[in-house]
Amino acid sequence: MKHLFSFVLSALFLFSCGKSDKNAAPPAPKGASLSVSAVEGFVAKPSTLTERVTASGNLVPAEETELHPEASGRVVNLNLPEGRLVRKGDLLLKIFDEDLKTQLRKLETQLKQAEITEQRLAELLKVKGVSQQEYDLAVLQTQTYKADIELLRVNLSKTELRAPYDGILGLRRISPGAYVTPATAITTLRSASALKLDFAVPEKYSQQLRIGQPLEFKVEGSTATHRATVQATEQRISEGSRDLQVRAVVAESRGLLPGAFAEVSLALGNNTSALLIPNQAIIPQARDKKVILSKNGKATFVTVKTGVRQAGMIEITEGISAGDTVCTTGMLFLRPDSGVTFSKIE
Repeated sequence: MKHLFSFVLSALFLFSCGKSDKNAAPPAPKGASLSVSAVEGFVAKPSTLTERVTASGNLVPAEETELHPEASGRVVNLNLPEGRLVRKGDLLLKIFDEDLKTQLRKLETQLKQAEITEQRLAELLKVKGVSQQEYDLAVLQTQTYKADIELLRVNLSKTELRAPYDGILGLRRISPGAYVTPATAITTLRSASALKLDFAVPEKYSQQLRIGQPLEFKVEGSTATHRATVQATEQRISEGSRDLQVRAVVAESRGLLPGAFAEVSLALGNNTSALLIPNQAIIPQARDKKVILSKNGKATFVTVKTGVRQAGMIEITEGISAGDTVCTTGMLFLRPDSGVTFSKIE
């Protein structure tokens, strides 16, 4: 009886297991991939891309000169209106020159005497009263006095410091009566007519710059936008920073001060066939960048090269073609060759 009871229980157990196996789903075939449906896509197509470069720059005067006297001596006249406009040729500084003027008067007297002597010898030479050599020595003496006078007048002009061009004077660094030398800095003169803007752009943009190219900039503490035009470049890439130095001429300098910091915005042209995709489609790697394309309903991982980055979008220069569909969301669930079903395509 006991053995019969055990046999009935075993039969019931086997029957229930067999029924459970029949209701279970069959296993997935080997090599099959699951489809991910929580994915959004973006179709890459040619777009117009305005490439803009932002750089930091400084405003500099169109002309700026640190003024020094050409001669040494005591200052007897000082005309340096700080922060004021002076005209080209205005006398700014005068050094004591009475000793030079005395020498000049002496030489002028000697010259007159030499000229009288030369005239007398010329008359005597006509009647053979003197030799040609005596007359030539008199002529030479006259020419020597004239050269000495010219040299003295040049030295006298060096006792004056005049404005080399129209401009604004900076702060004066000496006082009346000071003894100055050519090494003494008197003040600084800056042109009042225009300002220049110096800035640098990365090496990769050096071939896209052109003379006459317009740009915009803002200065610290102001929201106004100012304009300038590229005037010249350094024509040499800096070995340290790998940048190209650029100089532009400011269109309107009113209200701007030399030395001010400027934030420069430069448009380098329009690319009408640029391929732009959303920033979130880029998968950063250790050495490169990848995106996931949907080809024939399968996820394909592709290495790409990027270009200009804009608000929310980035340029792809290599790796994809126009018409390719790029995955923008749900990328964490995708594996190579896994099925892709888009819930939304832009």
